Amino acid sequence: DDVDRAYFAVFDGHGGVDAANYSATHLHVNLGLHEEIVKNPAEALKCSFQKTDEMFLFRAKREKLRSGTTGVSALIVGNKLHIAWLGDSQVMLVQQGKAVTLMEPHKPERE
Repeated sequence: DDVDRAYFAVFDGHGGVDAANYSATHLHVNLGLHEEIVKNPAEALKCSFQKTDEMFLFRAKREKLRSGTTGVSALIVGNKLHIAWLGDSQVMLVQQGKAVTLMEPHKPERE
């Protein structure tokens, strides 16, 4: 279609790099193939995070991997910004020199 899109992501491995590398390799593919990417990018991001997690858990069980990852991604669709994250990764937007809070990180003490 004629809509400009851009995708960015950062993963921070915990207990090794396996989960972070896996996520970096597969999340954008799952997102690009998701049926809602055009109509509902936010839902596509959420589902793609979940699918990537399920895929890695299957591999981790099979190969006895013990790492995890936090992650944050940004998907720009036209003039809209969609943010998805898991764990305590954070994103900051600076607009006209001022920080704009986009999210509250997942922390153990947060309900």
